[in-house]
Amino acid sequence: MSEQQPLKGRLALVTGASRGIGFETAKAFAKAGAHVIALARTQGGLEELDDEIKVLGGSATLVPLDLTDFDALDRLGGTIFERWGKLDILVGNGAILGPIGPLNHVEPKMFDKVMAVNVTANYRLIRSMDPLLRASDAGRAIFISSGAGTSIHAYWGLYGASKAALNLMVADWAEEIRNITKVRVMLVNPGRTRTKMRAEAAPGEDPMTLPAPDEIQPYLIRMASPDWDETGKIFDFPQKKVLAFRPPG
Repeated sequence: MSEQQPLKGRLALVTGASRGIGFETAKAFAKAGAHVIALARTQGGLEELDDEIKVLGGSATLVPLDLTDFDALDRLGGTIFERWGKLDILVGNGAILGPIGPLNHVEPKMFDKVMAVNVTANYRLIRSMDPLLRASDAGRAIFISSGAGTSIHAYWGLYGASKAALNLMVADWAEEIRNITKVRVMLVNPGRTRTKMRAEAAPGEDPMTLPAPDEIQPYLIRMASPDWDETGKIFDFPQKKVLAFRPPG
């Protein structure tokens, strides 16, 4: 490990890696020396990512996979074990926005889809990757949350509920393993960021007034590093602070 490559020799799984924060995280981690397992639905986006990682001198394994294919997530855990025997870093970034509007107008099928991607898929990742993270000398898990999960906003009920559920689930898992493993678990609120999801949520907003997705990467690299020791907390990017987790209520 060096200052130039603080993640040298580490193995990182990044979900939602074909665009936005996931894309930039996979690139940054590869540049920092990690071998990145990049997971996303979009084959073309993954191939573009792979090209950029190669230019940086890094390496990646591409996994075109829908996060709602839960059996495939289980198989991925087995494949990682067979090939590498461990996982050093998990970044649960993949998510969907769903409809922004009155909660009673949300179709049940869309409600189930948002919860499946934003909550259930991350539970299945935890279930599948927990033994692999424990096998690492310094397993690190980072989940991308949102301010919508800790605040009340009309018309954001579905997305906010999914992120609130993610927050509590991840914080509870962190507490379960705090004293019995070397795994450290963090939630991250990136705040308003120049991504496609943000453009869908706020189409009238000037994207150039928002931070780019690569601006948060130095902090994510820090949290993924073996010497990071905080766990069960939220890193708030707008404040550049690690905050104690406070469940709603």
